[in-house]
Amino acid sequence: MREDKAEGAASKDGDPALRAQLQALGYKYEVDEDGDFVLTFALDEQRSQMAYVLSRTQRYGSLKVREIWSPAYRSADRGALPAAVANRLLEDGQLSKLGGWVSQDGVAVFVVKLDADASQQTLDDAIDYAVRAADQMEAELTPGQDEF
Repeated sequence: MREDKAEGAASKDGDPALRAQLQALGYKYEVDEDGDFVLTFALDEQRSQMAYVLSRTQRYGSLKVREIWSPAYRSADRGALPAAVANRLLEDGQLSKLGGWVSQDGVAVFVVKLDADASQQTLDDAIDYAVRAADQMEAELTPGQDEF
C-alpha cells in the first residue's frame, strides 16, 4: 500500500502559482499564518461565506492534491459535533458531486480535494461549489445565523 505524503511546508506568503490563479480570477484574499489563502464571498440574501484554499499539497502515488475548505457549523463546546448534525452531514455527503464533510476542532468543514495543478477554471468551480455547499448547510443547521 502506498503512503500518502504531505508536501513541504507552505511559504508564509502562500503558493505563488495558486496566488497567480486567484489573482487572475479577481479574488480578494488574505494569507493566514499557515500560508493558506482565506477568501470571503458575498452570497445571495445578505449572506457571506468563507473559504480556505490551502497552499500545502498532499501526494498519494502519482496524485498531487490541493484542498479547499469552507466551514459551516461550530459545536457549542468546540468538541464533538452533535449526533443529529453529524448524521445530517453524512446524508449530505452522499449527494455531493464534489467533496464531503469533516469535523475539525468542533467545526464542520466542507472539503473539496482537487488536482493541485488544476486549471484556473477548475479551481474556480471547486471554490464556488465548496462555498455554496457550506453556506447552504450553515443556513440549514443554524437558521438566521451567518458565522462563516
